[in-house]
Amino acid sequence: MTANLAFVFPGQGSQHLGMLRELAERYSVVRSTFEEASSALGFDLWHTVQEGSPEALNATAVTQPALLTASVAIWRVWQELEGPRPTLMAGHSLGEYSAMVCAGTLGFADGVRLVRLRGEAMQAAVPEGVGAMAAILGLDDAQVEVACREASQGDIVAAVNYNSPGQVVIAGHRAAVERAIAACQQAGAKRALPLPVSVPSHCELMRPAALRLGAALAELEVKPPRYPVIQNVDAQSHDDVEVLVARLVEQLYRPVRWSSCVEALVEQGSRVFIECGPGKVLTGLNKRIDRRIKGLAVNDPESLTSALELAREENEESE
Repeated sequence: MTANLAFVFPGQGSQHLGMLRELAERYSVVRSTFEEASSALGFDLWHTVQEGSPEALNATAVTQPALLTASVAIWRVWQELEGPRPTLMAGHSLGEYSAMVCAGTLGFADGVRLVRLRGEAMQAAVPEGVGAMAAILGLDDAQVEVACREASQGDIVAAVNYNSPGQVVIAGHRAAVERAIAACQQAGAKRALPLPVSVPSHCELMRPAALRLGAALAELEVKPPRYPVIQNVDAQSHDDVEVLVARLVEQLYRPVRWSSCVEALVEQGSRVFIECGPGKVLTGLNKRIDRRIKGLAVNDPESLTSALELAREENEESE
């Protein structure tokens, strides 16, 4: 293991048609991983990711297994090439499930089916048009929290993603989110913009989905992680499987404290962060949280080569 190496896994929003195509042409384990997922799901996930419509890929119950599968495929390529092993892992929202699979806590097929159910349960918990989310830029966390309290007026609206200093996402009932947007603008936010999502994630409206998710997790074999996973809800890792599962379930209706997760990774010695999935959203956020971080997103042959070189250099220096 490399003492200062952390692997992080992105959540929804990183998906795009054609993702991992170049990597699949070079490494057969990418396609075989998607074939495993397709068998677990009962439809051709690779075809959906490569040749489907944006609407099909962006359906929550498809997006979640697609992203988990992409992250696991990249992790398997990394292992195949004998890349240095991390000492810690973390994932943003859905990415926490990718981390759990890569850490050996959940089996891959179980993980794929579980996040599909998670997506379906989230969609079913709140009727279309009832909930909303918005990104607030340029206010500190406390200012956003005050705006949400003032805007609630008997509805639900709360800060749900603490993504980096000055970047917070809010979620809840649509009318309350709109009131909170106006309050944040009045408080001096640089930008306050609604997000194109149909599900208000990580707020109290997701409790019914959490009940379904908890029941499904209770039926699965869950093992202690081979690599500690810093969890979103409390920015801590847990060896106790019951606690770990409880935090996974709570994550649906409690905030993603990504800034705190990254700070915890750094406090425990992580300096090199490999983002394992399509896109590079986390790599940008992580750098804003702590400028000392060396981060690379891995999703094609070129970025894989660069990340392997960086991780091996760091490994040699730490020995």
